[in-house]
Amino acid sequence: MPSLDDQQTAALAERLAARAAELGAQVRALNEEAANTDTRQPRNQVGDTGEQGEERTREAIRHTEKERDMLELRQIADAQERLRQGHYGVCIDCGVDIPVARLQAQPFSERCVPCQEVFERTHPPGLRVPLPV
Repeated sequence: MPSLDDQQTAALAERLAARAAELGAQVRALNEEAANTDTRQPRNQVGDTGEQGEERTREAIRHTEKERDMLELRQIADAQERLRQGHYGVCIDCGVDIPVARLQAQPFSERCVPCQEVFERTHPPGLRVPLPV
């Protein structure tokens, strides 16, 4: 593993696992909240348009938060796999070591800063990480 000593690697692996657990709990809470919202008001009962609009907005926010959390969970799982394979801390595009400071700031980083900048310029924001098929 490049430029990371055992202590740094262990600390980053621990941070990845802790963040994955935190995100998993958040996704479960969002799922439970959505399930409770569905059963809170009978379907045949119509609220006023303000209430309906507010509920649609809350649902859109929950959906966006859940998508964001699930994307980060996928990125963490990918980083954990790179750890297992001994490729963690190496840019997936150019093969150079990712600086330790970058990994400490964002432990699931898969690219060095220059490659990440190119990636962000060439990939639309909604399509930066392909979804599994």
